[in-house]
Amino acid sequence: MKGYSLLVLKGMGMGAADVVPGVSGGTIAFIVGIYDELINSIKSINKESLKLFLTGKWRAFWQYINGSFLFSILSGIGISIFSLAKVITWLLTDHPVLVWSFFFGLVLASTWFVGKDIKGWNWKTILAFIAGAVIAYYITVATPSNTPSNLLFVFLCGAIAICAMILPGISGSFILVLLGKYFFIMEAVKNLRLVVLLFFAAGACIGITTFSRILSYALKKIRNITLAVLTGFMLGSLNKVWPWKETIETYTDSHGVVKPLVEANILPNQYVWEAIALMAVGFLAVYFLEKLSAKATDK
Repeated sequence: MKGYSLLVLKGMGMGAADVVPGVSGGTIAFIVGIYDELINSIKSINKESLKLFLTGKWRAFWQYINGSFLFSILSGIGISIFSLAKVITWLLTDHPVLVWSFFFGLVLASTWFVGKDIKGWNWKTILAFIAGAVIAYYITVATPSNTPSNLLFVFLCGAIAICAMILPGISGSFILVLLGKYFFIMEAVKNLRLVVLLFFAAGACIGITTFSRILSYALKKIRNITLAVLTGFMLGSLNKVWPWKETIETYTDSHGVVKPLVEANILPNQYVWEAIALMAVGFLAVYFLEKLSAKATDK
């Protein structure tokens, strides 16, 4: 039970990160040492496992998909998303500099620690790192789109965003911003619009089970290159989590509140020392989590 409780806490960390547009739950999974197991467990949801489930061999099905692990992680993610959705959106609106400062330190430290796992830098890994950084940076500067709100598009958004959510550095919630559906989905979470959430979840299930196979294969066959790309993703995403921003374009939510839609980075102009302190807290949080995960692995 102690081990499963710890997994729930790790899932809560992933969920908290996924709520913030610019921070990836995959980054947290990497930090706390569950990334490979998470990808492989998701990948195990396939024809074989479904056959076991449909034939009533539920115990075998549960063991095949590493069910206790997945259930603990998903429970933590769910608890975090539904409990923190209102808090995070309020903090991002009322105290954006302080929130982004913490996550800037967290992502910066994650870039360093994931990069350390690369065994041997060469022209391939350097090129992969640069490509990852460029792609992530481009995504962060892309302009959000005005898109439809029908259920088919919500399903598609779930399939696309979930792929980013398990990639360190690329935020699934920011992909939703680009698709014009971040605040739409967050409103659905806060107001429990079950039909919208079910279609989004269905798309996420299809997307994650498909993409996890690709990612698992890449981590096994070309691990160093894959890690280099993921490290680049994290470095490139720092542009999005820079704390000081200037609003260029706004939108009005369903309650008539005006919120930022497109922002540009500016030089530090407020809460400078508080921001530096929170960056250090974020960096140290990753450091201690990494050390704790290393100890758990050794045991």
